[in-house]
Amino acid sequence: MNYPTYRLSAYTTGLLADAGMSPLDVESLVLRAVTEDIGDGVDVTTMATVPVDQRGVLVLAARAEGVVAGVPVAAAVFDVVCGEDREIDIHVVDGEQISAGQTIMRVRARTHDLLRAERPALNFLGHLSGIATSTAQWVAAITGTSAAIRDTRKTTPGMRELEKYAVRVGGGVNHRMNLADAALVKDNHVLAAGGVAEAFAAVRAVSPDIDVEVEVDDLDQLDEALDAGADLILVDNFPLEDMVEAARRSKGRARLEASGGLDLERAPAVAATGVDYLAVGALTHSAPVLDIGADLSVSDRD
Repeated sequence: MNYPTYRLSAYTTGLLADAGMSPLDVESLVLRAVTEDIGDGVDVTTMATVPVDQRGVLVLAARAEGVVAGVPVAAAVFDVVCGEDREIDIHVVDGEQISAGQTIMRVRARTHDLLRAERPALNFLGHLSGIATSTAQWVAAITGTSAAIRDTRKTTPGMRELEKYAVRVGGGVNHRMNLADAALVKDNHVLAAGGVAEAFAAVRAVSPDIDVEVEVDDLDQLDEALDAGADLILVDNFPLEDMVEAARRSKGRARLEASGGLDLERAPAVAATGVDYLAVGALTHSAPVLDIGADLSVSDRD
């Protein structure tokens, strides 16, 4: 690639760190996104239509209601593409509910740089805001219960840190970030170990200090997991009445996480059974992008 790239500014680094994101990881991801988009370094359309020394103002604004997430990441894109020759004014911070037409950020720089940064910045901002918006809808659906909405590892490769950040912005909570954070004994592990109790005991023997969650398919397996000492039990595709019974049996012994066949319409009833978490893979693998636009003007007077 023959197009120059720049490091993150102290300002953007601070925004990312304050949000709990790794500036180095975000910078690396942004560099890959920019490189992917710019290709060999020539934006043929911009080169043909825009004077090289022209400066402009790019306004990123919502075209639909939602919860914004990823503003520091979008700022990182403009850092990487525009370098120090840019001014960023942030109008909305992550976690804010925004309405259609509301300005999120405004960037002044060379028009060539703004147009090169536009799509990667919108891709990050729209995707992460979509996750935050979807998560907020799930959280609202179970208001009044003691349950929480939790994500899964069904994330876009390379984007887990950012996508799980967007879940938190939307009011959800994170499950494990990686396979080393906690143990989740699933049906394949149970099969390989010879049973629920055997699988739990094997994990506990190797990793005595981490939480061990066990996936169960019925109330008999639930009892096995409880007797084994599981900290958290994933009740997979349980009927509502079985979830109620599972919550009764588990009270004071283990936390419960409901999974399988969940949607927004069914979420309130599932949360009301007494489970502690609803596991929603769709938060990260199927959230619609929040529609955000970018409008350019070629005057610094705005």
